[in-house]
Amino acid sequence: MPTACALPEGPGFANIRQQQVLPLSGVTVLAVEDSRFASEALRLLCQRSGARLRRAETLAAARHHLAVYRPDVVLVDLGLPDGNGVDLIRELAKNGAGASVVLAISGDPDGWSAAMRAGAAGFLEKPVDSLARFQQVILGHLTGQPPGAVAVGAQRIQPDRQALRDDLIHAANLIETACDGPQQYIVDFVRGVARSAHDPALEGAAVHAHTSAEALAGLGRVLQQRIRHGGDLFDRVASEKPCQ
Repeated sequence: MPTACALPEGPGFANIRQQQVLPLSGVTVLAVEDSRFASEALRLLCQRSGARLRRAETLAAARHHLAVYRPDVVLVDLGLPDGNGVDLIRELAKNGAGASVVLAISGDPDGWSAAMRAGAAGFLEKPVDSLARFQQVILGHLTGQPPGAVAVGAQRIQPDRQALRDDLIHAANLIETACDGPQQYIVDFVRGVARSAHDPALEGAAVHAHTSAEALAGLGRVLQQRIRHGGDLFDRVASEKPCQ
């Protein structure tokens, strides 16, 4: 009978051990995502699953990337600075994405229908922060097996708060020059960030922002409050309401 023994310590053996236990070892993922906070979440999910992650912030960058590189999985955010991610999904479905599994990702659950009609294999609603759910969805599409249920209390990742702060500052800057840019993109961007940060008050302000210039300015004030908060951007005052 063979005797059990511990593997020697060292970088090489640590890599072998990781490959044995991480469910997405060898899988490559391209995230077409403009939010640094959401991208940081995906980076942690991929890192803890064994997958390799690359990121494109725009449709143009994603198209350039896909012209020379074919990942196993393409995660496409629907709201991007230079257009709608649905257009990229449709292109990949029409031209053939090869072995790539194309999944839509959005903070707006209503985006599911358009993404699926465009040819997406599935839809991930933000926040994407459950490690078990992420692994099960990716593996399910790669293997053709439906993802199983995720146990209550399954491990959740918490991205770097500086990435959240960067997104908030970026959104506030966009609002300052809103007359020169697409306001719907700003609203969608903030809504996605708010959902990823579990911030319903900020999300409510974003949903309301498209109704008037005053409401958009109100969203800007909420963003500035979040930026000034500083200490812990995840702690919210329960009674806080969106600016009207």
